[in-house]
Amino acid sequence: MPRGRKRTPWGLYGLTAFVAVSVALLFAFAPNRAVNAEPAGGGLALSAPLPDRVGKDTVLVVGDPVTQWVFEHNGWDKQLPFRIRWAQITGGPDVTEAFHARALDVGVGANVPPIHAIWVGLPVKIIAIRQRRDPVATPSFVWGIAPGSGITRFEDLKGRRIAFSPSQVQSQIVVQTLKAVGLSTKDVKLVELPSSIGGDVYTSALASKVVDAAPIGGGIVAERYLRKFGRDGARVLRHPPFRDDLVLSYVPVTTLEDPGKAAALKLYIGWWVKAQQWQQDHKAELARGYYQQQQGLNAADAKLIVDAAGDIALPADWNDARAYQQAAIDLLSAETGRPRFDATTLFDPRFEPLATVRPPLARR
Repeated sequence: MPRGRKRTPWGLYGLTAFVAVSVALLFAFAPNRAVNAEPAGGGLALSAPLPDRVGKDTVLVVGDPVTQWVFEHNGWDKQLPFRIRWAQITGGPDVTEAFHARALDVGVGANVPPIHAIWVGLPVKIIAIRQRRDPVATPSFVWGIAPGSGITRFEDLKGRRIAFSPSQVQSQIVVQTLKAVGLSTKDVKLVELPSSIGGDVYTSALASKVVDAAPIGGGIVAERYLRKFGRDGARVLRHPPFRDDLVLSYVPVTTLEDPGKAAALKLYIGWWVKAQQWQQDHKAELARGYYQQQQGLNAADAKLIVDAAGDIALPADWNDARAYQQAAIDLLSAETGRPRFDATTLFDPRFEPLATVRPPLARR
């Protein structure tokens, strides 16, 4: 546990926070060790070529709601020689819980959840990487500042209460921001508080002044926070210029050891690439069809989400991503006491040439 953290009364946040905390506590007692994500024996070796043969009885359980909508909107799921069962499971803690329960084959999350999965004894592999073409201009997160806190710059964070979730990317944003202004976690009070995907837990904590500052989602989450509490003095600050945009598709090693599922994943990633290209080329249709019609947002908010995400990039090689993950491992292991490990063991290189497009996705 990082130094300076204190417990928070969870009753303030309702059922969503209670569930998130239950997941966090479940993994808090998991083994505190790095795991060599190699097969324990039996099944397909991780060094073997990906199989081509997939049976019609093969099922992949995928938690990726936006990709699900794109597939179903275009009828692509009906063109596959296997079956996809879509699951409404997103976000690091929920994906990790589903992996532990063997209820999910493919999860989607930011860069920290796969690292944390290794730390809690769950071998996983990254099979696809999505980035933002300009992560500095379109950051995934901003800092939410509580009303009346008096924080106008990051140096003002000294001595303040900051929301912190060690299993999520927000923890990396906290540590990197502090480091950029010459502070450390010893200079602040970390309040352990897992974030929800929609951002309600962190924004509620800010509004109720349980914390003074917290990383919150850019775009719609930040906009709604300001709409609700801006008149009371709430504000947002952009973090220093570092990237926070990696979105990873990752799987349990047990899924890769199943020859039928491994073959299905090989095909799925090709269609996943096509889905990213479709989103890049059909932003207005995505905003209208998914965010308005399916998610129930108004037209302005739907456009805000799509615009805030910027342009999609699928890296032609994963060298930068491997270096980024190693830096995250080094940074967080030093702060949390978790063991350092080699970031290359997080990636399945067999998918590297499959999870990109050439030429790169065009700017729209």
